[in-house]
Amino acid sequence: MRLFWSVILLVMFVPQWMGFEQAPLLDPRTPFSLQPVALYPAAPARRRLGALVFERGYQLTSRDPEFGGFSAMLTDGHAFTLLSDNGQGVRFRLDADGHARDGAVFALPRLPHGGWHGEDRDSEALTRDPAGHLWVSFETVNEIWRYAPGFARAEGHVAPPAMARWDENRGAEAFTRLASGRFVAIDENEVSPGEGCEGVVFLTDPVRAPRRGFRFRYLPPAGYKPTDIAELPDGRLVLLNRRADLGEGFTAIVTLLPKGAIRPGALARGYPIARFAAPARHDNFEAIAVVPEPDAIKLWIASDDNQYWFEESLLLEFRLDEAALPPPLRRVTPPLRPAPASSSPRASAGARAATADRPRS
Repeated sequence: MRLFWSVILLVMFVPQWMGFEQAPLLDPRTPFSLQPVALYPAAPARRRLGALVFERGYQLTSRDPEFGGFSAMLTDGHAFTLLSDNGQGVRFRLDADGHARDGAVFALPRLPHGGWHGEDRDSEALTRDPAGHLWVSFETVNEIWRYAPGFARAEGHVAPPAMARWDENRGAEAFTRLASGRFVAIDENEVSPGEGCEGVVFLTDPVRAPRRGFRFRYLPPAGYKPTDIAELPDGRLVLLNRRADLGEGFTAIVTLLPKGAIRPGALARGYPIARFAAPARHDNFEAIAVVPEPDAIKLWIASDDNQYWFEESLLLEFRLDEAALPPPLRRVTPPLRPAPASSSPRASAGARAATADRPRS
């Protein structure tokens, strides 16, 4: 088994598309569907995973070989936008019976450097504002692009100076817009073990003002890397963290940051609230979204199957059980209905406050 995962992980983390032809596009004529899945395959009635309670789950399937690879997500619990790590995605509405309605595929209208190389199409995170404008972060090239509502056109892009060193299959894997209008971006890798991952808070739209902000670091659980972030209605932040291990394959931990944990120069420590590992269903989870309801907070989590047969494109819904959280992490205000927003952070021990336009050497 260790040899199997050694080969698989080597293949997965080597760039896949480095040629000089455009990548194949999703075929709009090939339908996709959702198949119900249980959180615990051997015990379908079991629903608890730490402080999360499983509501429902689906595996997305299609005969199109280009389908899958979803690394970012937006949803209000009914309408879904899933973006893959090659600049393409799908949209659909989830009806009460768990069927995908009005399904459609799309491709981003413009990409870094024309999107000719795989590294230029590596879209990893997606967020939006209440007006519907969309921001996508691209790792490796370390750029942030803004698109018009519905991805109608590209409106601008930037390579923030504070993210210039996040290279070599790194970058803003976790990225979101907060309700305050600020944006948070977190590098995928730690500076060194135990020192946390670099993060940047942009005080406003980073495409317009990439130098206005501050640095921090995010400390994920040992051995894990942040893959997405989302804001709860009261300002707490929930993060998805992934590990690729030779023994267990992919596992994931959901962490929570108290409101105000991200400050200039701070080391923000993520508190684990759920771990995806056997016997629970576990895969390469990369996307998380928050859906506030009048009496609950729902979390949707999606996995990137890397378009490999041994992985799955999963879409899982959970309810956050506040009573299962330690008192310091519990909700400070009642849950509210959402104002659209989205995902990403990072920070380091004893890090000095630094402006976003002054990367530390």
